[in-house]
Amino acid sequence: MALPKINTPTYELEVPSTNEKIKYRPFLVKEEKILLIAMESNENNQILQAVKDIVLECTFNKLDLGDMPMFDVEYIFLQIRGKSVGEVSKLKLLCEDDGETYANVEVDLNDINVEVSENHTNKIELTDEMGIIMKYPTLDAFNDTGISEINSKNMLDVISSCILQIYDKKGEEVFDAKDQTQEELTNFIGDLNSKQFKDLQNFFETMPKLQHTVIVKNPKTEVENKVVLQGLNDFFV
Repeated sequence: MALPKINTPTYELEVPSTNEKIKYRPFLVKEEKILLIAMESNENNQILQAVKDIVLECTFNKLDLGDMPMFDVEYIFLQIRGKSVGEVSKLKLLCEDDGETYANVEVDLNDINVEVSENHTNKIELTDEMGIIMKYPTLDAFNDTGISEINSKNMLDVISSCILQIYDKKGEEVFDAKDQTQEELTNFIGDLNSKQFKDLQNFFETMPKLQHTVIVKNPKTEVENKVVLQGLNDFFV
């Protein structure tokens, strides 16, 4: 006689970038095992792949993660994690007032949202005649360096992968990034002056982020510290 199957509950959430409603379920023990093995490996590629696999499985394989902004995937994963192992995440955070003491903090995952800066735009005007239309980075952009982390090592590659179009008002031309090579896009970014590059960096600094601010009280000094949690690295990994 076959064993009875346990019914898994389903939930609904809104994708931050589109407000589209999707259904999801908690991850199962076999899926959690994959995640734990990836975490123990400390290999960023394995961790990213485990996150992507779990999000796909738990949303019934109805999402295209290849084009989905990183912050959407992070938010969906956090919701799945909350329904799977508990909606309160226990963290140990460094107190900035002395730089050495850690404090235990509990964060309600229901309070975590994707925050957007008021001055954010994906249209970067390089000159009066030329500019760039940007798209948001996906998780694939961070395969080599870890979840949601832009640093000096991967900066040019991440930026060039997020170019959607380059437009030239004078020549009334639009250049789609998909028609250019990675080398051509990277060289284009490398030829920008400092101000233009700073405007481009501002796109990433102000783009939507999985973010939450908590007040941490130092158990030694009793000083209250404001700590900004950002991305899966802070909330989970």
